[in-house]
Amino acid sequence: MTNKIARLLLCVGISLGALGPAALAMGELPREVRVVTYNIHHGEGTDGKIDLERIAKLLMAESPHLVAVNEVDQGAGRTHRIDMPAELARLTGLEAVFEKNIDFDGGEYGNAVLSRLPILRHENHKLPSHYQGEQRGVLEVEVGGADESLLFLATHFDYRPADDERLASVEKVEQVLQGREDRLAILAGDLNAAPDSQVLVNLLKHWKNTAQQPLPSFPAGKPTKQIDYILVRPAEKWEVVETRILDAPGESDHRPLLSVLRRME
Repeated sequence: MTNKIARLLLCVGISLGALGPAALAMGELPREVRVVTYNIHHGEGTDGKIDLERIAKLLMAESPHLVAVNEVDQGAGRTHRIDMPAELARLTGLEAVFEKNIDFDGGEYGNAVLSRLPILRHENHKLPSHYQGEQRGVLEVEVGGADESLLFLATHFDYRPADDERLASVEKVEQVLQGREDRLAILAGDLNAAPDSQVLVNLLKHWKNTAQQPLPSFPAGKPTKQIDYILVRPAEKWEVVETRILDAPGESDHRPLLSVLRRME
């Protein structure tokens, strides 16, 4: 072995060691999973400014493994044609997956997922639409490795006062997971429903709410109601270590919700 090759191998070894065990087990799920859900209001804060850098800074301060992002523009005129999924990926160093639910202002609009974990596949499922207007969806992303993975579902339910479309969306989520009820799964997003609503009652027949009491997330300046959630299933396979609202009064019209989840063995 030449000295040049030996030096190269030594440098590679040092680099891998510096990255730690996570780099040596890229396909493995961590025991604790840090999850954030955030409706970013197409990157527009309460000051009317489009600023993805402050959103990225807020997210990275929490070192998330998975982020469900609602109200994401890609190439839309109102947000200066920014490819928001790509820009968030660049700013955070996380991998981004985006799926549009509607065409909007010369671009696209929908949900995104940012992931520190390897993404194995993703698929968008349209939710029932009872009214003319915005089509909603649930973005299903499988993360992990060949031996162990989990399903991460990012969604944004309808906002209208009547619950009928949201209740139909709950049924659709269950259809998406039909036959996979025993899989590790996380559902995150803006559900536009109160903790005591029939929407949450129906969801909690199959999911566990990571918030043990209401955690107001909207409006961002002075939150008065919780409409953003992180839910997990099967309930017995997850321990909730921590759930809290992040201090973000102006980056969007919502505040983000963080859950730290421990997988039970």
